[in-house]
Amino acid sequence: MTDQPLVTHIFTADPSAHSFNGKLYVYPSHDIKTDIQDNDNGDQYAMTDYHVLSMDDVGSPVTDHGVALALEDIPWAGKQLWAPDTATKNGKYYLYYPARDKEGVFRIGVAVSDVPEGPFKPEPKPIEGSYSIDPASFVDDDGEAYLYFGGIWGGQLQCWTKGEFDKEAYTNMEATSGHAYNPRVARLSKDMLQFDGGVKELVILGEDGNPIPCHDHDRRFFEAAWMHKYEGKYYFSYSTGDTHYLCYAIGDNPFGPFTYAGRILEPVLGWTTHHSIVEHKGKWYLFHHDASLSEGKNHLRCVKVKEIFYNKDGKIQLTPS
Repeated sequence: MTDQPLVTHIFTADPSAHSFNGKLYVYPSHDIKTDIQDNDNGDQYAMTDYHVLSMDDVGSPVTDHGVALALEDIPWAGKQLWAPDTATKNGKYYLYYPARDKEGVFRIGVAVSDVPEGPFKPEPKPIEGSYSIDPASFVDDDGEAYLYFGGIWGGQLQCWTKGEFDKEAYTNMEATSGHAYNPRVARLSKDMLQFDGGVKELVILGEDGNPIPCHDHDRRFFEAAWMHKYEGKYYFSYSTGDTHYLCYAIGDNPFGPFTYAGRILEPVLGWTTHHSIVEHKGKWYLFHHDASLSEGKNHLRCVKVKEIFYNKDGKIQLTPS
């Protein structure tokens, strides 16, 4: 499997991959050129629409289905269409996406289509009770659906430690004592358009059984939530942000807790790292991104894919046992 971008005619990042109807569909961010300088707020990630990519299999030709949703079509959104994801249920497809509202606060919206490639029609308001970034949807074997989300620093998760937006907490960026800030999870309603119950913290434990401490930047959650299931176990994976690892933790329940299990991917070219994990035609794949297409510009990235494997203990590895 070659280490080549899926597409080169546009810049893409944050790939959420799914196997729908016997094909692979990838829902990435669509990076665009900007004069905004890199900063910790992430202002340089100024994306304004989403494209959907599809292919019959890894290695086969990739189709770009064009713009599936644009910022100008979302009544509540102000800017920055960051990492999205899509789920299917009830015969429809639901695109979950973050954006800053008109006051600059990140919320999560949902848009609906009858087909996986879109276009998607956005709901007029964000999901009530939603906040922060990087929504990842997961529909379990029993039909129950969940949304995982959150991101510190520019993702504003540090502003929500008291249950409501605290603008003054933004400059804290992350926890400075005790355990690291946790990602969030909420059960989705039957119609997939709202939360069913409250937002919960998803606890990531170290091998010692204690929550991962805030100073452990090699293992603590930063952003890029993803959930998949393998042989009855739930795998929550994520980015460590400023240390640039993709890590994962394993649990017995979609709400957690999850126990840290290791790294999936070492740092790539570019500051961010973001991914998804999907099974397709009996093989497992890691979709991720780097900045190789732009020769290292952090905000101009490209999606790539690698096959992954599991050892006898259920640990993820990039080479077969």
